Amino acid sequence: MLDKILCVDDDPITLMLCRKVVEKVEFAKEIITVNNGEEAIQYFDALFEERKNNNDIVYPKLVLLDLNMPVMDGWEFLESYITKEYQNVFDSTRFIVLSSSIDPYDINRSKTYPVIGFLSKPVTKEMLEDLKSQFP
Repeated sequence: MLDKILCVDDDPITLMLCRKVVEKVEFAKEIITVNNGEEAIQYFDALFEERKNNNDIVYPKLVLLDLNMPVMDGWEFLESYITKEYQNVFDSTRFIVLSSSIDPYDINRSKTYPVIGFLSKPVTKEMLEDLKSQFP
């Protein structure tokens, strides 16, 4: 079981479903939800600052990320994430893109980021069961 995951999506129903499935499968102890990439960057900014004073803070090892969102979409979030010092500090954080489209261009583009999977929405119990093996 992961200590913490982050779900990034602008749809409240998707976020609620994500929370319910994660809880049911006992995939993570804590589920943080945000509505767009900008809120996710703000969340990581706060963790980054907190980490300066406390190396033991718990950060998400997995981010479930939607691509199409207002304010800052998933691509913009990933681009911002990799240009900051996050990868050195949150070195075990990985990303799963959850999208309603399975565009081959998007799938290939996701491989240029620390994305370990590109899955179709919504998140399911079976998806999380398969992911458990990747997070010992």
